[in-house]
Parts: sequence; C-alpha cells; structure tokens
Amino acid sequence: MSTPAAAAQRAPVPMVVVGGYLGAGKTTLLNRLLERADGLRVAVLVNDFGEINIDAALIRTRSSDVLQLENGCICCSIGGRLAEALAAVGARPDRPDLLVIEASGVSDPVRIAQVGMLDPALQLNAILVVVDVQAVDEQLCDPLVGDMVRRQISGATALVLTKADLAGACATEKVAARVTGMAPGAVVLAARHGEIPLAVFIDAAASPRRAQGLLQAGGSWKSQAGNMAGMADVGSFSYATRRCFDRQRLRQALRTLPVPLLRAKGIVRLGGQDSVQEVHVVGGRLRIASLHGARVSESVFVFIGCFTAMGREAILRCLEGALAAP
Repeated sequence: MSTPAAAAQRAPVPMVVVGGYLGAGKTTLLNRLLERADGLRVAVLVNDFGEINIDAALIRTRSSDVLQLENGCICCSIGGRLAEALAAVGARPDRPDLLVIEASGVSDPVRIAQVGMLDPALQLNAILVVVDVQAVDEQLCDPLVGDMVRRQISGATALVLTKADLAGACATEKVAARVTGMAPGAVVLAARHGEIPLAVFIDAAASPRRAQGLLQAGGSWKSQAGNMAGMADVGSFSYATRRCFDRQRLRQALRTLPVPLLRAKGIVRLGGQDSVQEVHVVGGRLRIASLHGARVSESVFVFIGCFTAMGREAILRCLEGALAAP
C-alpha cells in the first residue's frame, strides 16, 4: 500500500464501493455513471464470480481504466489481490478523480471498504448497495441467501432502489420502508433509468479547502439543496464558525447525527489544540486526523445528503452543542 508520507503529499482518491445481490443492476448503474462523467477520470475495479469477468467487459466499452479480479468473492478468496490493486491506483503518478469498486453479487461491500480504508491514498465516499425492488422480498426470505442480502443492505451508506418503475409506487414505498429499517443511517434513492445523482459518488458542491474556510461569516450556513446533479432529492449545506469545537462532544455529535447523510467533510479547530483537524464522516464511520501545515481562522463543514429544513436545523443544533466553551 502507499506509504503515509507519500499519501500526505497528494489529496486522497475518493472511493465508492458498489454492492448488491446478483442482478440488482450494479453494472447498469456504473455504465450510466461513466456516460455522465463529464471529464472526470473514473477508474473502475470490477470483480465477477467466475473465471470470465463479464461485467468488466461490459464496463470497458465505456471506460479505458478498468481493473478486474475474477474467480472469487472479492473480499474473501482474493482479498490480497484487492489490496494490491488498490495500492497500485493510489501510487499512480496521475491519480483518477474517482475510484469505483463493483463488488460481486455474493460479497460483503463493507469488508471491501475496510480494505480500501487501510490505504491513506484512498478516501471512502460511500458504500452504495443496489436493491432490486421486484426481487428483494423473495431474496430476504430465501434461506440460502437471505442473511447475505440483509448484511449487504445493513452496511450501506446509500441504498439505490432499481426497477421501481416496473414495481410501481406502492411496492417501492414498502421496500423503501423495509430497507430503511435495516440500514437506518443510509440515504435511500430510487434510480431513474439506472441514473442517480453524481453527488452520491463524488462531491458536486465545493469541498473544504486547506487555505481558507468555505464561508466568509462564521456561525452561518447556506443550502444548495434541491439542485444537485439535476435531482431534487440530494443536496448539501455548509456550516462555519470561528469558535473551536470540543473534541469529545464533536465526536459524539457526528456519531449520533439524527439525519441520514451521504457524507460530511470538515476542517476544524479544536479547543486546547494548535493543529487543525480534518474530519470525514461516511455512514456513521468517523475519522479525525491532524491536517499538518494548515492555518485556518474558522471551522467549516459540508454535509451532503437528503435534507429537509428540519433535518438541517437538527444537524446545526448538534454542531452548536459540540462547540467548546468560549
């Protein structure tokens, strides 16, 4: 894997793991992403359960940057090869803008994400699990595959419902309610002709910059909800303050946010510490690390997800409750 010293010299590559049971529509989703990449350099790592990687062949028609692993569950029998392939991506002189891993339909996407998170050259953006609205109830009741499908769903940071147009609105709503119960922290989206907002994969709004905060005035927030990637169900908002955060209260607040979100990123100042910290939150997974060399006058966050006005206010209250005493 990339060494920490080398990784610190460049921004990490955003990584998205795409999972879901066989036939759910993962390859269709990736092909739609590649069609809409708009100049983004997307590397795709594809695993198929067999000696011939059909998915890789299908995706290669739309991308020249496809890595493939065949003949096994990506997180089990070829786990070492996965780590080697990811390290090779992170070590490239010209890194891609996005790395997408399409897991086989019988693998655990959380375990794949954990392998990727060991490399400082990669930054997890989402564990995206595709759910076939027409087939998921039968799959969950199947004594052979039910537990595996349930485990895939429960580990997701974003659930994408496919074939909703064929199943109908009533069936889709029932499935949405069922999978939300299995993954209460996940954002649930319905794919439209195999398409979901680009923001699920990579930030479409401004991300925190090392040299300065996102907002000019501290203690304020502004919303960009309702117009991200042309779809109304994903948005972002930013928050900034000149006050410092209390480390323990901030950890608690970010681990227990009352609103499902795709991810949050921040650059913050902590009470009693000179070094600036970078913060990443994906599906309840939290990382706080020193951002060496950064000098900022304010703490700033960007939250990306499906937010109502009440949800934004709830997150805002959590953040203000985590501030250190003046």
